[in-house]
Amino acid sequence: MSVADSAHASSGLRAVKALCEESDFKVGDRVRIAMRFPIGHYRVPTYVRGKQGVVKMILNPMAINNEEEGYGRNAGIKGRYYRVGILLSELWPGYTGPPQDQLVIEVFETWLERI
Repeated sequence: MSVADSAHASSGLRAVKALCEESDFKVGDRVRIAMRFPIGHYRVPTYVRGKQGVVKMILNPMAINNEEEGYGRNAGIKGRYYRVGILLSELWPGYTGPPQDQLVIEVFETWLERI
């Protein structure tokens, strides 16, 4: 608990977090990368769409959604990128390497689904 939270708690007030102040996912959460195929250029490679992984890191600070920004639709709205680990056996069935081998990729929050 922060000093500000302690001060609010002792006064009976409750701090209200701003929209997007807290991340939607935390390290260790299992996620699925959305299975979407929008027209245009998007940063999420097609071979990871629909695959499951684990959040390894939350990248800070928040960043502009550069996919929407690239099409002039963002107006500076920010969100979070997450570093997600996906087992290679999830990506390529029949993978014969060590079972813990994984791809780690940064994915914008709009592409992640909680599982």
